[in-house]
Amino acid sequence: MNEAIKGAVSLFGGAVQYDGETVKVVKPAVLETEAMDRVVRLAVFGKTDDEREAGRWLIWELGQEVGCRPASIHELYLARGRGECGGFTVPAMNLRVLAYETARAVYRAAVKRKAAALICEIARSEIAYCEQRPAEYAAVIIAAALREGHRGPVFIQGDHFQVSAAKYKTEPEKEVDAIRTLIEEGLAAGFFNIDIDTSTLVELAHPTLDAQQRENYVRAAELAAHVREHEPNGVTVSIGGEIGEVGGKNSTVEELVAYMDGFNRTLKELGRGYVGLSKISVQTGTSHGGVVLPDGSIAQVKLDLDALKALSEAASKRYDMGGAVQHGASTLPEEAFVSFPKFGACEIHLATNFQNMVFDHPKLPDAIRDGYKQWVTQNCASERKASDSEAQFIYKSRKRAIGPFKKQMWDMPRAVLDAISADLEKTFGFLFDRLNIAGTADVVARHVQAPVLRHSAPQPVAAAAPDDAEAGE
Repeated sequence: MNEAIKGAVSLFGGAVQYDGETVKVVKPAVLETEAMDRVVRLAVFGKTDDEREAGRWLIWELGQEVGCRPASIHELYLARGRGECGGFTVPAMNLRVLAYETARAVYRAAVKRKAAALICEIARSEIAYCEQRPAEYAAVIIAAALREGHRGPVFIQGDHFQVSAAKYKTEPEKEVDAIRTLIEEGLAAGFFNIDIDTSTLVELAHPTLDAQQRENYVRAAELAAHVREHEPNGVTVSIGGEIGEVGGKNSTVEELVAYMDGFNRTLKELGRGYVGLSKISVQTGTSHGGVVLPDGSIAQVKLDLDALKALSEAASKRYDMGGAVQHGASTLPEEAFVSFPKFGACEIHLATNFQNMVFDHPKLPDAIRDGYKQWVTQNCASERKASDSEAQFIYKSRKRAIGPFKKQMWDMPRAVLDAISADLEKTFGFLFDRLNIAGTADVVARHVQAPVLRHSAPQPVAAAAPDDAEAGE
């Protein structure tokens, strides 16, 4: 038996067994103990590739064994588009910093409410600066769900698998190939929900809406076809498109129609009867991270809820999708969240405020708080605009310290982690209540089937063979 796997299994003290072929959970209660914390740390911080791979593989197999499996939300959204369910908005939460503790808070709040219509996600850019590749991120999310007693589909999403407009301008095929590679990596890890974001390629200078959206919908269709070619058997990945870059001009129904007609036409031309989109992301007045004022506070946002409603209705009625997706919403005022189910948003993306709650938490050790500020000052100076105050600069750039400070933050005293996690849980509970996802475990169970997808055990990394010089010594 692979020694790394043997070591990972041993962390459960006999309550989990592996016979060389199959993982069996002898005492399911062990999954909700500190033993799971030790395994997830192995998956993230194991000393060798073998240890990390063993931890990630074991978490995946445990989820498969007890019914806590990565799944696609595609069928739920199509059912929503048909009017078979609704009245709630699915929160899609980017868990950047302290991902395991934050995900545990998500699932504690969800289990208490019998909620299952929720997504944990990470964007292309976040994968880089948070130093969380898809395999690690999926392991962390599944482990947190297991730890908190969630049983059922786990929705993990690749958010903003986004084409860089600057890179596309100089080397378009290379940039699109980078997204294709990321899609394959995400699918292998259990990202069965993927938001393809080619909205950066929209050219508003063109005279017609079709021309403005053409590069966007053609490339999105090509990437959607790539998803369909590589998705696992038995899984129809939920794919989202985007018609307007978040933080830019507000979207219109006419733009949605131009994009969707072009996308569907292009996808059909690619052949093979590929399944299309389940949702569409739009711009209605928000921006990622909010607009930061010189004192570090966030400016009020003028959100166009009527436009959101019209766009969501068009997505559902004209194109049989779940509806429209609202991005950049976590820094909105609390009273705004009750409006999203009322105005038909099928999904809402939430990120920056959870990061802020950790970075600004009163229990955060001064050594880490001062350390990340110093790191940002030294390493992100090129991002600072001449007009930025110190507070604006630190606020906008501190996300880049998440990766470099990841282990220090995971290693904070248990009392600190518990205090941060408890406050995060309150926030998630508040959001889940306002978005009406309490009780959605039943509707998810009716519409979503998460097939069993076993992974082969990882093979140990072979020791490097000595070269000729070493062999002769």
